[in-house]
Amino acid sequence: MLPTLASRFGTPLYVYDLAVVRARARALKAAISWTPFQPLYAVKANPCPAVVRAILAEGFGIDAVSPGEVALALRLGVPPALIQYTENNMTDAEQGEALAQGVTVTAGSLDRLERLAAAGATRASVRFNPDIGAGHSDKVCTGGPLSKFGVHHTDVAAVRAIEGRSALRVVGCHMHIGSGFLDAGDYVRAMEVILAIAGRLPHLEFIDFGGGLGIPYQDDQQPIDLAAVGAAATRLMAAFCASYGRRLELRLEPGRFLVAEAGTLLTTVTSRKTYPATATAAARTYIGTDTGFNHLVRPTMYGSYHRIAQLSNPSAPTETVDVVGNICESGDIFARDRLMPRCVPGDLLAIRDAGAYGFAMASTYNLRPLPAEVAIDGDAVVLARRRQTVDELLAAWA
Repeated sequence: MLPTLASRFGTPLYVYDLAVVRARARALKAAISWTPFQPLYAVKANPCPAVVRAILAEGFGIDAVSPGEVALALRLGVPPALIQYTENNMTDAEQGEALAQGVTVTAGSLDRLERLAAAGATRASVRFNPDIGAGHSDKVCTGGPLSKFGVHHTDVAAVRAIEGRSALRVVGCHMHIGSGFLDAGDYVRAMEVILAIAGRLPHLEFIDFGGGLGIPYQDDQQPIDLAAVGAAATRLMAAFCASYGRRLELRLEPGRFLVAEAGTLLTTVTSRKTYPATATAAARTYIGTDTGFNHLVRPTMYGSYHRIAQLSNPSAPTETVDVVGNICESGDIFARDRLMPRCVPGDLLAIRDAGAYGFAMASTYNLRPLPAEVAIDGDAVVLARRRQTVDELLAAWA
C-alpha cells in the first residue's frame, strides 16, 4: 500500500496506521489490572487529529503541555476532567486560560503552585522530580539533578505549606522520568520514590506515574516488559492505598509507545553520489532524498536510529551508504554506514517508526513546506493534512 500512497499523495509523506495505534493502546490497558485506571495520551508525540481520535476511542484522556494542546483536546470533544495540563514555565495568562477552561493544572514549580493558589484555584496536581532519570538520550531525561522539570522530592513540606495557607488542594501526585526507556526497572524505582512522596499529601485523588515507555527502534532491542510494569504498578498502588486509607486512581501518560511504530515517513531518492577513497578517508556513497531533518529531526537532534526500507527494489544487491536529506546542514543525515539494497534516483524509501516526534517536531527550515499526513484504517485512507505550499508558507509574513 505504501508505494500506492506515495504515487497518490507524493513524497515526502507521513503515513499512520491506526490499527497499530489501537493495538498499542489496548496492550497497555490490558497490562494494568489496577482500578480505577485512567490512561492519558501525551499528545505532544503526535497531535494529528486522526491519530488522537483513535486513541480517545480507546478510553484515553489527554496529557497536554501547552495551550495549543489543550485547545486541540477540547476541539476533539475531550471533557476538561480528562485533560491534564502539565505546565512547564507557563505564563500567568496561560494559567488564567487553563483555569477558565476547567482543566487540571499540574504545577512543575513551587512558585507556580503559589500562583495557582493566589488565583483562587482549588485543585491542582504537582509534578515531582524523584531524582531518577531515564531515556534514550540525555536530552529526553526529565528526572534527576540536571532536569529542569518538577518540584524536588524534598520540597513536600513546602507544598503542604501552600495548601495550609490557601484553599488549594493537591489532588494529584505526578512524575515523569524520561522518554523512550526500555528498562522496566528504572520505571519501578521511580514509582517507589513518588509513592513515598504521595504518602505525605492528604488530599490526593490520583497518582500519575508519567509516561516515557519506549519502543525497540533497532532490531536487536527488546520491547519494554509491559507485564512487569503493570504488575509493579498494581502491586505498589495496592500497598500504598492500603496505608493511605482510600483507593486512588492510577494514571499513566504514554505518547511514543502508542504511536511511534504506527508511523512511516516516505521519501523519494533524488540523487546518488560516490566519493572515491583517499589517503585519509574511505570511499562513501551518499543517497540523497526529498526530505530532511526539517521533517524528521530525531536522528540529527538525538542521534536516533530509524530503520529504513528500500521499497522499490528490496531485493537489489546490498551496499553500505549514508542516507541524507535535502537541508543545507552537515548534520542532515538519516543514517551513516547503513547496509541497504542499492538505491538509485526515483526509488522509494520508508523511514520506519516515525509516528512519534516526527511531524510533531517538523519545521519549515530552509523555507521547505511541511509534508502531507495520511491515516490508514484498514482499507480506508484519509488525507489528514494536505501538503503545505510555498505560497502558504510565505503568507505567514505580513
